[in-house]
Amino acid sequence: MALVIRLSRRLTAAAVVLATLSTQALANDPVRLQMYYPIAVGGKVSHTVEELVGDFEKVYPDISIQPVYTGDYATTVTKALTAFRGGNAPQIAVIGDIEVYSLIDAGAIMPVSDLVNDEAGKTWLNGFYPAFIRKIDNKIWSIPFQRSTVVLYWNKQAFQAAGLDADTPPANWQQVVDFGQKLVVRGGGEVKQWGIEIPSTPNGYWNFQGIAATNGSRLDNGQGTAVNFNTPANVEALAWLTDLAQKYAVSPKGAIAWGTTPQDFIDGKTAMMVTTTGNLATVRDNAKFPFGIAMLPEKTQRGSPTGGGNLYLFKNTTPEQQQAAITFMRWVSAPEQAARWSIATGYVATSPAAWETPVMKAYAVKVPQALVAREQLNYSQPELSTYNSVQIQDLLNRAVESAVTGGKTPLEGLAAAQQQADRLLKRYQ
Repeated sequence: MALVIRLSRRLTAAAVVLATLSTQALANDPVRLQMYYPIAVGGKVSHTVEELVGDFEKVYPDISIQPVYTGDYATTVTKALTAFRGGNAPQIAVIGDIEVYSLIDAGAIMPVSDLVNDEAGKTWLNGFYPAFIRKIDNKIWSIPFQRSTVVLYWNKQAFQAAGLDADTPPANWQQVVDFGQKLVVRGGGEVKQWGIEIPSTPNGYWNFQGIAATNGSRLDNGQGTAVNFNTPANVEALAWLTDLAQKYAVSPKGAIAWGTTPQDFIDGKTAMMVTTTGNLATVRDNAKFPFGIAMLPEKTQRGSPTGGGNLYLFKNTTPEQQQAAITFMRWVSAPEQAARWSIATGYVATSPAAWETPVMKAYAVKVPQALVAREQLNYSQPELSTYNSVQIQDLLNRAVESAVTGGKTPLEGLAAAQQQADRLLKRYQ
């Protein structure tokens, strides 16, 4: 009997030791975060993301981050919301700044500003360029990460060959037409080089907003509840975009694809293009000719929408995950990492402090084109953002595409989009 008692006591002690070791192991396990990330532009973006995550985990070994690459912005927000409704959302996601109203409406995200109420946190939030911060209900819901504006790229070699000043891009709409007509190169009954390409599909609304902004127009009311698609200024902007091909013959007819335009520019198929600053690294690494970047040519004023993605924190997070997510957001948006990200991708470094780092100063001297997007922030407006954002953007995308393909006039396309958008947004007004 005594032998049985001694064995029982030994087994109990062993169980206590194993339980203690198990508890210690659990305590030493890193806090695990999943991060949805949209791959939507050229360049080795995923490689840079992996490097940043790896370096963060070296500094914070108690936090583990798993990037999940989820396609373009529209696909990413759809996947994230589907996962949230299924109880399996990521803790962090890089999603378009424009999706914030829809994410709030779905109850999917937490305001970042609620978790950083100390002075250091407030200083962090106040350190970003104001153009990249969107406050709703006096709260900041997401952190600027891969941000951009729409800019004009031009091939200096093509300008010189056309008898134009290689260092002087078009400053206004009329010069786009005048320069474009000189830049078109024909041979063998076909066009070898177009004057300009402005993508109109699948997300033509963003470039169109840039053109509209240079005509003194805005597309929404800044509160997510109404849009202003069919104003005279917007109709004029869409008519000009359409006329580049149909009237002036300086651009390809029909819809121009977002994804192939940078390669057309690199291959010399177009002398100018309008696209995101996020394609700067791709052009810089692959173009065999000198090129410049300029603010968008104006009609009545300078202007551009901001664009790109922010870091969001989803609600299905434990307190430990929330703090780990904030730690990552603060680290990855710090000046050193923001500068590193900008140099690797072409996105705009999101804070003035990032531009003051030695590495960013050296980069700006080497690649002065990067400064254009920063300076354009002084004239920028927030990207079109509303409730039901995916549907509203799609309505405007279809209006733009119908105009450039000749299916509808600019007025008809924008009027139809306005009518349908009014119906979708009525419940929020």
